[in-house]
Amino acid sequence: MNPTGDTIVTDTFDIQRRQFVGTSAMALALASFGIGMAATASPVEAAGQAAKPSAAPAGRTSFTRMKTVKTDVLEIAYAEDGPAKGPVVILLHGWPYDIYSYVDVAPILAAKGYRVIVPFLRGYGATRFLSADTPRNAQQAALATDTLAMMDALKIDKAIVAGYDWGARTADILAALWPERVKGLVSVSGYLIGSQAGNVKPLPPKAELQWWYQFYFATARGEAGYRQNTHDFAKLIWQLASPKWQFDDATFDRSAKAFENPDHVAITIHNYRWRLDLAKGEPKYDALEAKLAAGPTITVPTITLEGDENGAPHPDPSQYAKRFSGRYEHRTITGGIGHNLPQEAPEAFAKAVIDVDTF
Repeated sequence: MNPTGDTIVTDTFDIQRRQFVGTSAMALALASFGIGMAATASPVEAAGQAAKPSAAPAGRTSFTRMKTVKTDVLEIAYAEDGPAKGPVVILLHGWPYDIYSYVDVAPILAAKGYRVIVPFLRGYGATRFLSADTPRNAQQAALATDTLAMMDALKIDKAIVAGYDWGARTADILAALWPERVKGLVSVSGYLIGSQAGNVKPLPPKAELQWWYQFYFATARGEAGYRQNTHDFAKLIWQLASPKWQFDDATFDRSAKAFENPDHVAITIHNYRWRLDLAKGEPKYDALEAKLAAGPTITVPTITLEGDENGAPHPDPSQYAKRFSGRYEHRTITGGIGHNLPQEAPEAFAKAVIDVDTF
């Protein structure tokens, strides 16, 4: 590991493609890693040994426990797995996905002794605003403080945080602004902290094309279209963002139930409009957004991940390596892995979480 923060590209992880159905698919995935159905082990392996995650059967359709907790703004619904006294890992999903991105990751980590918490973000699943008067605000600082408030409500002093898409940005922000609360960071697509001012600068045409839905959502037609066609719109994003992931209808439909949240459309639209300064945030987050706009360096131990077939907009790892000044490593996950990396490559994602804990 390199304490200067320079990129270290380790051996790429090659994932056997699978549809998450049947144990034969898992056998192929495990064979590609040389991993068997290991027994439960401590979250911290013997000194000097790399942690190898035990495998969970592919195609899990539920979590061990579902719970809720109230903060000052939300009642957050979350999945929990693993021992109550274990070191905490918080797994954060993106758009348009949900907690089932981690349905195969959670049991791997739980088997290693971690307490795994997977919350529905505001606007997803059973998470609800406590008041009808609360702005349906999805600026980056609001999403990050939701997670911090959840940690406070659950009396979690420190956790490993990991995520992709909106979840990666949230995890990045927690690590950047509250490093004393973050033991380690796993972030798909690296450093995703941004600002409204930074988004003013136009991108090359090909790059702008990748953000077509952001511009669609900037219009009244786009908001109406997403509200009317949420299911089909989200499924299209899944297909475009992960062009080689052969997910079945049952897998998508299980997650699509989370988009039936009454605030889902409002949260989605506000998130993308806020990025372009077409929607305002809340003044209470102004100080945090000013810090984020400065591009704060992340000092906690970090592993960044990228799928070799990520069809969603994402930066090249070389563009963000210097943002991490602590122990840092980048891993490219090969084998046709797209944007929803934890669901497409759960073993590789879980391994990164375990490894960052032993940095």
